[in-house]
Amino acid sequence: MIRYAKPADHVAIAEVVAAAFGRDDEAELVARLRADQDVMFELVAETDGTIEGHILFSRLWADRDDLYAALAPLAVRPDRQKTGLGSALVRAGLVSAPQFGAVGVLVLGDPAYYPRFGFSAEMAASVTAPFQGMPAFMGLALLPDVFATPMTVAYPAAFEASSPDPPPRPA
Repeated sequence: MIRYAKPADHVAIAEVVAAAFGRDDEAELVARLRADQDVMFELVAETDGTIEGHILFSRLWADRDDLYAALAPLAVRPDRQKTGLGSALVRAGLVSAPQFGAVGVLVLGDPAYYPRFGFSAEMAASVTAPFQGMPAFMGLALLPDVFATPMTVAYPAAFEASSPDPPPRPA
């Protein structure tokens, strides 16, 4: 079952995220985004009351009126990776994002994984951002032409403390 995360899930989410990445950096990013109130929404995958996966979308600040989101991080418990759970979380998140006002999503992730959902480096090529030019920096338009003209986005401050290197694909 995929559902929106609740505050009662935060400890379990931190455990899943740390286990998926094999380090605490991404779990700390999630905590900082929450503390700074920069989370747009979070989803969890739950089976029999156990959180097995998590995805977070945070808001980005663009030099235009439209709202854009950053997908980060996506995490699935190591024993549930490669089962389609991560893909299900991404798909559910992309369905939910427009409900929160997002017209486009940016991700810094595995270039072999995210294109299956429509993300591409070409889509993000017109975006000036801290990760600009990296093959792992990809965009997905949720409405037509939202990446058609050059734009600048600012990430939440929580990302500044995060590693600029794309993490290994957790799901």
